[in-house]
Amino acid sequence: MNVATESAQKSGGLAGVVAGETAISTVGKGGVGLNYRGYAINDLAEHATFEEVAHLLLYGNLPNRNQLETYRKRLVARRGLSDALRAVLEQIPANAHPMDVLRTGCSLLGTLEPENTELDQHAVADRLIAVFPSMLLYWYHFSQNGKRIEVDATDETVAGHFLTLLHGKPSNAVNQRAMDVTLITYAEHEFNASTFAARVTTSTKSDFYSAITSAIGTLRGPLHGGANEAAMELIDQTVTVQAADDGLREMLAEKKLIMGFGHRFYKISDPRSDIVKAWARRLCDAGNNILQFEIAERIENIMWQEKRLFPNLDFYSALVYRMLAIPNSLFTPIFVVARTSGWGAHVFEQRANNRIIRPTADYIGPMTRPFLTLEQR
Repeated sequence: MNVATESAQKSGGLAGVVAGETAISTVGKGGVGLNYRGYAINDLAEHATFEEVAHLLLYGNLPNRNQLETYRKRLVARRGLSDALRAVLEQIPANAHPMDVLRTGCSLLGTLEPENTELDQHAVADRLIAVFPSMLLYWYHFSQNGKRIEVDATDETVAGHFLTLLHGKPSNAVNQRAMDVTLITYAEHEFNASTFAARVTTSTKSDFYSAITSAIGTLRGPLHGGANEAAMELIDQTVTVQAADDGLREMLAEKKLIMGFGHRFYKISDPRSDIVKAWARRLCDAGNNILQFEIAERIENIMWQEKRLFPNLDFYSALVYRMLAIPNSLFTPIFVVARTSGWGAHVFEQRANNRIIRPTADYIGPMTRPFLTLEQR
């Protein structure tokens, strides 16, 4: 083994370690960038819908018109909440983190609708994509105002369904499309922390729900999910562009961590960021809120000038969600709704060529010591 290989294998956080093979996506590869099963993220965000992308990830191909209609109908049919699931959601306190709601709901669903020969892995994946918005927003409305909402909305898209449940009325086509694009950009990202957690769980031959519950728990951590919430809090701190400039420079001087910038695998830019930034500008223009966009852009410029850090997907997606009147606490759960399609694809891939994932560690504790009896200690 050469020194470079040995160093990579002992790298903190597994940086630089190749942990497996995947045919699902590429991240940060020269000349390729980010793609899902060979399709560039820019093309998918420009021309596809989230349902098409979910079908691509989970079933291996972009659907034709008839397949897309069938898939959408299947997702619509799987949005419902059983009485048992509603009862548990109503017991979760209002001050619970919304990510805990999805983690608990997913685990519970595994006991109510276990994976077996009648409910195969594709059916479970589709069910979770369809039901997560219902689950989240049923709890949200009940915990906030005691209202039991109906979740079987007629919107044919996941984006439209989410916004309708949240606001109690259908959103316009532009807002739905903006939401749809964020779901596409969040859908998949190779061996990120939550996906790797799902694959580790899957490698033990555990069930699909356990794998997704592991992934949700991993995404709950602020160093993986949650950056968009922190980014929105940063943007909200100031009411003028100059104040944002001054405040950020002060934070940098104090060496404070600025969330929503940089990425382990991208060196110059996150290809998803420009896509979502364009939608943030469009929505801010339409909502007479261009000042907040200008504040965000000034933060972006300073971070590049001072730290050579670029915005990742989370930074401008936060502004998109703000313009869609989505509460900050629901930003990361939206990540779950989208990424379940990618997680599911990785569960399938791990199962198809499985070997238990069990790395080694360098022991740095004390050397062998003699055991002393109670009287000798």
